[in-house]
Amino acid sequence: MPGTSATSASSRAGRPRPGRTRRVLAVIVLTAAVATAVLALTLGRDTTGGGTAAPATVSTSEAQEPANPELLALARRDDSDPLALGSPDAPVVLIEYSDFQCPFCGRFARETEPDLVRDYVDKGILRIEWRNFPVFGAESDQAARAGWAAGQQNRFWQFHDEAYAEPRRRNAGDFGEDNLISMARKAGIQDLARFEKDMVSDAAHQAIARDSEEGYGIGVTSTPAFLINGRPVLGAQPTDVFTDLIDEAAEQARQQEDGDE
Repeated sequence: MPGTSATSASSRAGRPRPGRTRRVLAVIVLTAAVATAVLALTLGRDTTGGGTAAPATVSTSEAQEPANPELLALARRDDSDPLALGSPDAPVVLIEYSDFQCPFCGRFARETEPDLVRDYVDKGILRIEWRNFPVFGAESDQAARAGWAAGQQNRFWQFHDEAYAEPRRRNAGDFGEDNLISMARKAGIQDLARFEKDMVSDAAHQAIARDSEEGYGIGVTSTPAFLINGRPVLGAQPTDVFTDLIDEAAEQARQQEDGDE
């Protein structure tokens, strides 16, 4: 997956109030949970993931209400963010709250994200903004720190691809320090001494805490969770769920731009 973001940053004004956005997303999460339970009964599928984050549902585009402006305002569009992919001026922003140990996050990274990059990011339609949301213990936190450290040398997305290259065991050493350094080396990180130093830095801790607080503040409790121009998508949904919502969001952005002219 190609490297880093481009061009201008937008204003940070009008950031959402955590209490209100938490209530907004809580309603959506509850609706999704009910729909997931119905699907489990209907299809006989195990949606628990063995105790991990469940691949929850999202309402269809026909049922979508207008994007919540407070959730929409979470897009940072910072051109210096190494954990973002695509133009800050893209009409659609997908915010991804993920854990490197989450199997459903890995499924999204391997099966869906490459298509989104090819069909939308590379064409200037979509920007992907990663948020570290470690929920599965010590190795999740360590992997998040490693990803952030890779970003300091503009190799976050290469590290991301290495970390998700194959299913890995959780909290069994697959994301131990030696393996993370090996991933960093494969990702093309040149200064491994700096990488190790950055991993344990206060700056890494603060960056991950910021992402986590943002997620918890809007009601995220499991991974992966996404916002597509302010609309929540929960779980590693089929690719066409994402493409349908991105197409719809891009069309709405185009219509709004035409209306403003």
